[in-house]
Amino acid sequence: MGRLRACLGVAAAVGLAAAGTTALAAGSASGAPSALDNRWYAAAPYLMPEDNDPPDAAAIMDATGLKAFQLAFILAPNGGGCTPTWGGTSSLSSDTAVQSVINTIRSKGGDVSVSIGGYGGTKLGQTCSDAASTAAAYQQVITKYGLHAIDFDLEEPEYENTAAIKNEIGAAKILQQNNPGLYVSVTTPGTADGTGWFGKQMLLEAKSQGFTPNNFSIMPFDGGFNGAASQTDALTKFNGILQSTFGWNEATAYAHEGFSGMNGRSDAGEYFPQADFQTVLDFATSHHMDRFTFWSLNRDRQCSPADNGGRTSGSCSSVAQSAWDFAKFSVKFAGATPPGSTPTPTPTPTPTPPNPGNSCKTAWSSSAVYVSGDEVSYNGHNWKAKWWTQNETPNGSDWGAWQDEGSC
Repeated sequence: MGRLRACLGVAAAVGLAAAGTTALAAGSASGAPSALDNRWYAAAPYLMPEDNDPPDAAAIMDATGLKAFQLAFILAPNGGGCTPTWGGTSSLSSDTAVQSVINTIRSKGGDVSVSIGGYGGTKLGQTCSDAASTAAAYQQVITKYGLHAIDFDLEEPEYENTAAIKNEIGAAKILQQNNPGLYVSVTTPGTADGTGWFGKQMLLEAKSQGFTPNNFSIMPFDGGFNGAASQTDALTKFNGILQSTFGWNEATAYAHEGFSGMNGRSDAGEYFPQADFQTVLDFATSHHMDRFTFWSLNRDRQCSPADNGGRTSGSCSSVAQSAWDFAKFSVKFAGATPPGSTPTPTPTPTPTPPNPGNSCKTAWSSSAVYVSGDEVSYNGHNWKAKWWTQNETPNGSDWGAWQDEGSC
């Protein structure tokens, strides 16, 4: 990963953030709302709420229909210790600035996930003594903000540290067990072969601990990538790695796989314009992948000049675009239509008449894990799982995990 990514991955980064960072107005909402559909947490783009000229989350929601944001990053204190902070400098316990951003988003019907780690900085897995203490630190974040989703962004230098990764994976497993329904993503660097040696070791650690998150996402950029074709090829190869590591078939592996891109110009000078995002989005949806996100909303606007002099920025994309062009791909992945877009015509479904002989299957449970072919009943209909799923309400969406089998 590039040096700029190191700056962007730490909320206390110097340089790109600079002056002009403005706090968003607090909304009237308080506490945690009901969880969104998991597809929204899977589509949440990254947003640095304290650095890199934070955009107005409310404006993005109004312009695009986006409902979920991935706030970055939780780190250990710069001076050491096992206490969560924003970017190594801002105390979690006394935070009001990020809480204000969250309140704004929730007051408009949205929600947030929080990402821990990132590129650079000191991670809690490095400073906490074991998995239990690491989990306890992250539980403070979940409790303070009433989170329904969390992201483990495991990158350099932490993912080169065997003990630290053991702590992080162990903590993720504990949080998953102690917070039923929590959406957990694990994000790691991508390579032309899918992911590198350290990424594969991280997967083996997860297997050894019996930990299965909602998805393992790779970041196919900053590694000699050249457009969408190289990214989809890496995703295909990563799918093979998931299959061989966990013994999954292809469909199950894709159901646990995610994409995390970088919009516009990457740290390494690669370019991923809107057309590349569309290609990867088509790949992700056609293969029923679990996640589609990008770094970052802070960068989802045009520089001046548009190419930024051939440089990569933390607050604009370095490609020609309208504001929030890339966020609209996330909205589409979530199964919604961005404002101003022409929706794809949906055929009017033929009503299924009641069938007295069609008995209801066992009731759907938000805590149960279902695999392809499992049948449940919900809201007066029977449903069949298309792929592995948990805590996804049966609703008949084309993007969803459930196939409507008619009334019961």
